Amino acid sequence: MNRKIIVFDTTLRDGEQVPGAKLNIQQKIEIAQQLKRLNVDIIEAGFPASSHGDFKAVQQIARSVGDSVSITALARAVKNDIDAVYESGSWRKIR
Repeated sequence: MNRKIIVFDTTLRDGEQVPGAKLNIQQKIEIAQQLKRLNVDIIEAGFPASSHGDFKAVQQIARSVGDSVSITALARAVKNDIDAVYESGSWRKIR
């Protein structure tokens, strides 16, 4: 039997839900670059509708590592959230 395991990492979104955890954009990009080096297949970069800072972080992560890693973002089933994911550019990076 031949299997392919796909690694979907949520560190950049779920990690910030830990009390006291707050990363700036540069720290998030550094983590994304390390995840790329680890050959993670998909990075959930954040929740762009939650704040301007998270939107910018998702956008920068998609630009910096999205060439070889699929970048996705969290959205609820509401227009504003879906628009924020679309506008962040993360959707273009999914293979």
